[in-house]
Amino acid sequence: MVNKENKFNDIVTDNGKRIRRICSYYSPNHEDRKDMYQDILVNIWKSLDSFRGDASINTWIYRIAVNTSLGFTGKAFKQMQMIVDVDTENLSLLFDEGTKEKLEQEAQLNQLQIELNQMSVIDKSLMSLMLEGLSMREIADVIGITEPNVKVKIHRIKEQLKSKLSGGKHE
Repeated sequence: MVNKENKFNDIVTDNGKRIRRICSYYSPNHEDRKDMYQDILVNIWKSLDSFRGDASINTWIYRIAVNTSLGFTGKAFKQMQMIVDVDTENLSLLFDEGTKEKLEQEAQLNQLQIELNQMSVIDKSLMSLMLEGLSMREIADVIGITEPNVKVKIHRIKEQLKSKLSGGKHE
């Protein structure tokens, strides 16, 4: 039988990098990200005994990480800034092929961040989870909405971003 401490250590080993990346989406401040990371770990530890396995462990961790990150930002969560790094491996999920090369130009990346930061909290959460490479089903489980609703919302967001980043003209 695996004890709680070993299970927790395994979770941190397997998911630490992912949790840190989620923290980076929600805070530009290094110290805040460290505090957020610690809060997420505390919440995972507290919730570990109640994990029933209804969702995958990864979905459960994402749910804790996103909810903790949103809670961490407190009353300012509506103004929360979403930080997107050009090194984000799944950035291409937002755009058609070939667009990533264009985005690597600093001005367009800055514009992307401006557009992302004007989104609602739920839309920011959806996009951060998509950038993490989660499936539509996993995003639905984390956010707590239906999978078709996730698909529609993400499609709408991507279309809005394409339109805004191309100056309002369709390519």
